Amino acid sequence: MMTVSLVTVGVAVTVAAVTLVVLGWFAQPGRARFPVYGWVGLAMMLAGELLVFRQVEPLFTYFTPWQWTGYILAVDAAVFSLRGKSLLRSDRRQFAGMALLSIPLWLIFEGYNLHLKNWVYHGPAMGLLEESLARAWAYATIIPALLESADLLAALGWAKNLSARGWRWFLGVQRGMIGVGMLFLVVPLFLPQGLAVYLFALVWLGFVFLLEPTNYRRGHDSLLRDLEGNRGQRIYCLFAAGLLCGFLWEFWNYWAGARWEYIFPVAQDWKMFAMPLPGYLGFPPFAIECFALFNFCYGELGRLVRKH
Repeated sequence: MMTVSLVTVGVAVTVAAVTLVVLGWFAQPGRARFPVYGWVGLAMMLAGELLVFRQVEPLFTYFTPWQWTGYILAVDAAVFSLRGKSLLRSDRRQFAGMALLSIPLWLIFEGYNLHLKNWVYHGPAMGLLEESLARAWAYATIIPALLESADLLAALGWAKNLSARGWRWFLGVQRGMIGVGMLFLVVPLFLPQGLAVYLFALVWLGFVFLLEPTNYRRGHDSLLRDLEGNRGQRIYCLFAAGLLCGFLWEFWNYWAGARWEYIFPVAQDWKMFAMPLPGYLGFPPFAIECFALFNFCYGELGRLVRKH
């Protein structure tokens, strides 16, 4: 009974969050024409919602990456209509970098999960090639979804006037941040699995502490530079984007033919979709972490290209 109740709450929260964003878009003055590819994205999501409950294949199995592909197209189109520029329209190389780098970067977390065992996958049996392609498609949507969502929230004016004053002390402890980040990333790997299973929160934070100071010092895009200019909007938009995407991930995953389930031994009787309630606290820092990981890899690859 509790599971049904929490699923209902989850659906309500997810629908309310999406509705709030959509209404915010309609409320913006001077919108440009919504690009055609955005309508394609919306059509993909609508078709997915209609067909998943009929378990129509192959969409039922590939429902999650299908929905996220449509979502990314629609969100990018919404950003373009508000700003006159967007990642997909104005910086396709960076967009492609996000999608391609998202695959190996997510595999880092899959590697941690081999030891920490926080989630498992369920779905139909697939051949190695089919499963690899399905996972690559799904993983390729993770970072674009988060960063496009943050772009949309910023374009809507969310957190526009919020300062970063409460976060600026991080500027003075950058060496300490790197040390803490290394500690957070190493400790879970060397503890017994029975203890490590409780420590995935350290992994969600470790790359933030390790890479944000590194990005700042090496001239890559960094939130620490936002703090230096007392600009808080992007930080708060990333937090909100993480939470928005978190609810959508769990919402779409719950009905998908190929899906994941969280098995870490915390609040398993209090699941909203397949995620125990405390797990939703991990999505905001995860968005910051993906931002830091992407900008480090993209920035370093850019350096290599320029050298050659």
